[in-house]
Amino acid sequence: MKKETIFTKMQNDIMNAPLDEQTRKILLENILKLKNEKVNLLITGATGSGKSSTINAMFKTEVAKVGIGVDPETMSIKKYELDNLILWDSPGLGDGKEKDIQHAKGIVAKLNEKDNNDNPLIDLVLVILDGGSRDLGTSYELINQVIIPNLGENAKDRILIAINQADVAMGGRNWNYKQNKPEPKLVKFLDEKVLSVKNRVKEATGLDVEPIYYCAGYKDDDEEQNPYNLSKLLYYIIKATPTKKRLIYIDNTSEKPEMWKDDDELEDYGEEIRKSTWETVKEYASKGADIGGDIGSVFGETGRNIGKAVGGAVGAVVGFISSWF
Repeated sequence: MKKETIFTKMQNDIMNAPLDEQTRKILLENILKLKNEKVNLLITGATGSGKSSTINAMFKTEVAKVGIGVDPETMSIKKYELDNLILWDSPGLGDGKEKDIQHAKGIVAKLNEKDNNDNPLIDLVLVILDGGSRDLGTSYELINQVIIPNLGENAKDRILIAINQADVAMGGRNWNYKQNKPEPKLVKFLDEKVLSVKNRVKEATGLDVEPIYYCAGYKDDDEEQNPYNLSKLLYYIIKATPTKKRLIYIDNTSEKPEMWKDDDELEDYGEEIRKSTWETVKEYASKGADIGGDIGSVFGETGRNIGKAVGGAVGAVVGFISSWF
């Protein structure tokens, strides 16, 4: 049975909408272009920072095609293909001098790789730091000397730094395990850590970055802890992704509601994710088509599918989608 995706729902919406044939043709051509887009996300960080747990919590890795780099320079980089979302899981530094040199060369090679249109293959680099470590020197070396110098002129738009394991940032103290969130003292400590990372990167590279903190969670035989701020991390990833590629995440993020339920209260990140992905429908799916301002009436099922993203209620978007714009 063929998998139903956000793009098939969009096509169904277009075919069922009361549109003239010219408008229908334009919309279907736009959907085909969006469907052919790919997102390449490189995830790296020092050994023990929690790259694998982050990938497994956030994405549907159980259905991914798994491979490795296709050339000798990047053989240590794992490749996860989830339809048009491609995750590159790169070893970071911290495994010894010889391996660090090898890993750094692999990352540089991947960052300098081009796609078929001669654009950088990698859309975004997610660097994961270990929130429980006091010594982030290896991570700064990775960010400042390996990644940023190879991201080109728009480096600030292609890098996101996230501090994982926020729950053990103070040795496990001041984390409310019952509510799965940091106590005020730990929040202050994490905010200071975010500022410190921001300043260190700025001093070394001149680049302004906006790190965030989160916890990927864990599960073993004895206990389990759900993620914290995973919705925020996904929101930051989607916002940093080119607008025309954002819909690709909808079908490939985890459908387990417990992954997305615990966040800080600064924003409703689920709603912001839905808004960000709907921008793609508005800007690219309807490009060149005269369908008026009520785009939600055309893409009803699409809106419902977006509304389900990251813990959203079924159909929550459609009723007020046009009011966003």
